[in-house]
Amino acid sequence: MNLSQEEWKTKLENDPNAVILDVRTEEEWNEGIIPNAVLNDIYKGQGFIYKLDELDKTKNYYVYCKAGARSAQACAIMNQMGFENTFNLEGGFMKWKGNVAFRDEN
Repeated sequence: MNLSQEEWKTKLENDPNAVILDVRTEEEWNEGIIPNAVLNDIYKGQGFIYKLDELDKTKNYYVYCKAGARSAQACAIMNQMGFENTFNLEGGFMKWKGNVAFRDEN
């Protein structure tokens, strides 16, 4: 499900079952992340799928990338794998106005 920046942020803040998933590259990750995000680079192909297999499908996944296209693709893949609640951040990290963390802060 695609959510606007505001919808995604509000839903995330009120969801005790939330997991934030960053599907960007490690280089992009190093430029800053949404706090508490978990990195799983969609460009890793089968490695990306293996990491998804390790995740708890009962959680709600808030997925983002740089602009929203890769995260939409990731949500589609996750839905095919049996994840019921995936939320794509429209506009991605480029449009994010919330808090930002850097690797050494996590």
